[in-house]
Amino acid sequence: MPMGRAGRPAAGGGRLWYPSADVYRTHDGWVVKLELAGVRPDEIEVRVERATLRVTGCRHDTFYTESISYHQLEITYSRFEKIIDFPCPIEGASVATDYRDGLLILHLRSPAACGENIAPGREG
Repeated sequence: MPMGRAGRPAAGGGRLWYPSADVYRTHDGWVVKLELAGVRPDEIEVRVERATLRVTGCRHDTFYTESISYHQLEITYSRFEKIIDFPCPIEGASVATDYRDGLLILHLRSPAACGENIAPGREG
């Protein structure tokens, strides 16, 4: 579901939004990129269970003060959730994180085989 689209109500009365993600298969696991502009790294939680990756957190509007009024609001400030199901178990994989330029990049490395192996430099 595209980022910023209204979903079910989130805790605290805000809308739950669903960030966009890209998922890549690599020779040693997976790379997942999530679009999380404006989210502080300490507001992000990553969980792996069986074949599912769940990333949750919250984006806050830190600019808002009571002395301003708004003209246009398009950015969703509330809790978010992204659930990605993989074709094989990823539980137990090592997860390395990198957060830069509004993108959360997760490297999931697992010794477990998952279907066809991808040779370095080949597209899947």
